[in-house]
Amino acid sequence: MNTALLVIDVQQALCSGKEEAFDSRRVIARINTVARLARAAGAPVVIVQHEEENGPLEYGSDGWKLDPELDARPDDIFVRKAVPDSFQNTGLRDILETRGIEELVICGLQSECCVDATTRRALALGYPVTLVADAHTTMDNATQKAPQISAQVNEALAAGGFATPVLVIPAADVRIGT
Repeated sequence: MNTALLVIDVQQALCSGKEEAFDSRRVIARINTVARLARAAGAPVVIVQHEEENGPLEYGSDGWKLDPELDARPDDIFVRKAVPDSFQNTGLRDILETRGIEELVICGLQSECCVDATTRRALALGYPVTLVADAHTTMDNATQKAPQISAQVNEALAAGGFATPVLVIPAADVRIGT
């Protein structure tokens, strides 16, 4: 099955400073491990970047740029988005279809927002998804700590109920092209 890796919103504004996501350094290291697997298998790596008109993720700003620890390569595919769902109003679906992609591996930021929305849309579009359970993260909110939020996203998606299969596994268990 043809697989692509989606890396969502690993951007400087979300990985440092007051908006830094929980455990972002280790999450980025796990994302890089999965990206190495993808590249070794010949699977495309799609880097998604969120942008907004004003604020820390304004297109071209330092905050919008990818975190320097993320192993992004010039031959990766780059997609810009303005809403949590990486498919909405982007060319992502066309990019995947053109390359014959039938399955997705998803990781990145933020668990309950862009990772969840993109995973659910991918499932609705019929893509089997592997969500890398320990390669997505977020920030604390008013009522919950970030690890709880990410765990809830993992649990909700692993519970299924989707017409398309979803597998929620740690980075160490991800296999691409095998």
